Amino acid sequence: MKPILFLLKPGFYDGPGDPFYCPYCMIFEGVLKIYSQLAQELEVRHVDFAKPRQQIIDLIGEENQSCPVIIFDKTPSFSLPFKVHQYGNRFFLNEPEEIALYLSKAYKIPRAHF
Repeated sequence: MKPILFLLKPGFYDGPGDPFYCPYCMIFEGVLKIYSQLAQELEVRHVDFAKPRQQIIDLIGEENQSCPVIIFDKTPSFSLPFKVHQYGNRFFLNEPEEIALYLSKAYKIPRAHF
């Protein structure tokens, strides 16, 4: 299974007023645009802001449906300076800085400078 990167669809509403986008998800929209080779390496899925986000729940449980999140089926073969979360037989990262470092190490793209 390719790693799955879940991002929120932009232009969502959270109550009355103007639409929103998730700034953390937009980081990865930009990374995917600049490093287009990632399109062959990852499965990217866009989900609605409204919960429940069933596609994510089905893979890593209701308590882990935040976005962005990347899900993979085995632990990385390289070391990371943080804990990779596990739900059943799947592994995931749900912090933007962690996802960015994972992508850099796994796919040999430059590191993010947060």
